[in-house]
Amino acid sequence: MKEPLDERAQALRTALQMEIDGKEFYQKSGAQSSNLLIRKLFQHLAEQEDIHYRVIKEIYQRVTIKQAWPEKETPFARDKSLRSVFREAIESLGKNSKATPSEIEAVKIAMQMEDQSYSFYRSRSEEADSPVEKAFYQALTAEERNHYLTLVDSHDYLSDPAGWFTKTEHWGLDGG
Repeated sequence: MKEPLDERAQALRTALQMEIDGKEFYQKSGAQSSNLLIRKLFQHLAEQEDIHYRVIKEIYQRVTIKQAWPEKETPFARDKSLRSVFREAIESLGKNSKATPSEIEAVKIAMQMEDQSYSFYRSRSEEADSPVEKAFYQALTAEERNHYLTLVDSHDYLSDPAGWFTKTEHWGLDGG
């Protein structure tokens, strides 16, 4: 059953607000942080939220003005640079990174926000009738998942840098 355009428009309004809230959170939290990883990561995520916002707004305008979902897939460049930002920051910081409890809490909040966005976009992709709409929400789902996983990695690193290196470098005692 085809979903009415006003419900699609409402979903897009919700998505726009989530992206605005995310960008504001990342800008504010990044500016307050003294930790290099958090500053760089949150700056990059704020930029990504802004890209998402612009693409969603374009589709929203099409849906509300032309009363139709775009017929072509909206290009979403897969954000591969987020992992690079993370890797470069931890290479610079090494095993001696320090993060305050409030900085670690900001990363936890960011994880929750990205998880909520992921769930929302995933449910929208499952409800979409149009292959183009489905592909759009699947692309956003993949983006949010990538953000979430990078934040989980960041949280683990910031909570225990030496332990994170041990885990990721697969060090262990062989008992030999």
